[in-house]
Amino acid sequence: MKEQLEHLASEAERALSAAADKKGLLQVKAEFLGRSGKLTLLIKQLGQLPEAERPAMGQLINRTKQSLEQSLEKRLAAIAAQEQDAAYRKEEIDITLPGRVIPLGRPHPITRVTEEITAIFTAMGFQIAEGPEVELDFYNFEALNMPPDHPARAMHDTFYITEDVLLRTHTSPVQIRTMEKLRPPVSIISPGAAYRRDSDVSHTPMFHQVEGFMVGESISFSHLKGVLTVFARHMFGDDCGIRFRPSFFPFTEPSAEIDIRCVICKGAGCRVCSGSGWLEILGSGMVHPAVFRMVGYDPEQVTGFAFGMGIERIAMLKYGIDDIRLFFENDARFLAQF
Repeated sequence: MKEQLEHLASEAERALSAAADKKGLLQVKAEFLGRSGKLTLLIKQLGQLPEAERPAMGQLINRTKQSLEQSLEKRLAAIAAQEQDAAYRKEEIDITLPGRVIPLGRPHPITRVTEEITAIFTAMGFQIAEGPEVELDFYNFEALNMPPDHPARAMHDTFYITEDVLLRTHTSPVQIRTMEKLRPPVSIISPGAAYRRDSDVSHTPMFHQVEGFMVGESISFSHLKGVLTVFARHMFGDDCGIRFRPSFFPFTEPSAEIDIRCVICKGAGCRVCSGSGWLEILGSGMVHPAVFRMVGYDPEQVTGFAFGMGIERIAMLKYGIDDIRLFFENDARFLAQF
């Protein structure tokens, strides 16, 4: 049996050395050390030996088994190291190759214009205020002097959630909420998203506005003209022509729209300005006394002006863009221009 054991051990060592991968080693283990392996079968034959020879032969078999197990572990470790080294070589980076240029993002043109607008007004002392986009009918319409039969309340213009809850159609509700909390003097701007049921080359269902107001004692239309003239010249250049044109808004009286000389034709008249030479950029006016009464201000004691502008419209005029939908398509070729 001793010779048989030595032969088996030599055969097992040769098989371990010949195995090329982990799968082959496990097959060798099953062949020699498994439950039905050759060494296991040899152990079962110990009972056939004379009783005096069994202890010595049993010890020899155990030493052989331990030696084979150690050889198996060494081969498994060696093959694992080889496989890991091969994987590393496969992933090896040639540091002499030129680097890959990672394209950097940049602010969206709407973000750029919003930041520019807020910077102009905050430099003049205005504070930034925010409010909810899901708004109550009271703040969106009633507190702004819009009666129940006002056209802006029509279902085809407004996204109603319930009879009294809607997506705000402008950021003016922030002005009402601010005046409810603060006493005059107050001057704020409220940039943010607004929603209307409208979609074409110059309108989208979701758009952005900046609205603002200044309230205090002895605030006049001259203050309005001064503030908005400074804004227009900072945004469009010192040489841009500006005019104030009478208009109507339910929450201001008197009201005016502000036009700038057409940025395309420089006032000569073109398709963009419909031949007038002027482009409207925002609406404004003196805060209506009814709005003051809604927030508990005394219109005999305080006056103020308010204004509002569409950020997309300002961006279209500033960058010469003729389709508002380009801002929302996320075309990298378009955005890379800014």
